[in-house]
Amino acid sequence: MAHDHHAHHHMEPSIPSAIPMEHDDHSGHPDGSMGHGMSMAFHFGISETVLFESWAFSTTWGLIGSMIGIFFMAALYEGLKYYREYLFWRTYNALQYRAVTLQQDKAVVSEDNQIVQPSMLSLMHVCQTGLHIIQIVLSYFLMLIFMTYNVWLCIAVVVGAAVGYFLFGWKKSVIVDVTEHCH
Repeated sequence: MAHDHHAHHHMEPSIPSAIPMEHDDHSGHPDGSMGHGMSMAFHFGISETVLFESWAFSTTWGLIGSMIGIFFMAALYEGLKYYREYLFWRTYNALQYRAVTLQQDKAVVSEDNQIVQPSMLSLMHVCQTGLHIIQIVLSYFLMLIFMTYNVWLCIAVVVGAAVGYFLFGWKKSVIVDVTEHCH
C-alpha cells in the first residue's frame, strides 16, 4: 500500500523568523539544530560547548586548546585500556597455578606456597573496578565530544586514540592470551 504524504495535511506551528527556510529537514530549523543550538551535521566551527557549559570556546586559541586536551584524553583512554590489561596479566602471572588437593575449589598457590583464594573483594579487583569506571567515563566523554560534529574536535579524538594505540598498543601484541584455547 503506497503512502501518500500529500494526503495527510497537518498543522505545523508557524515560526516567525527573518531567515527564510531554504531546507526543510523536518526539525523546523534551517540549520538542522533541532532547536537546541547544536548542529546535527559535521561542521568546521570555532565556537563550541564541549561536555559542560564551563567548557566553551569561541576563538581559534580556545579551539586549539580544546583539541590538545581532547587529544590527551583520547590517548589516556587508550593507555588506560592497556594498563588495565597489564595489571591483569601481572597479577595472573604472579600467581603460579598448581594442582592442589583442597576442599575449596579454585585455590591458587603463590610462590611462597601460601594458598591464595581469588576474591571479588581483593585489592587488585577493586583497583581494576575503579580503573574500569574511569575508562567507561572517558569513553562516553569521547563519544559525546565526537557527537558535537565539530570536525576539528573529531580529528583530535581520532588522532589522540591513534597515538595512544601506537604508544601503548604494541605491548598487547607481545602478550599471549592464555585464556585463548585456539592457538
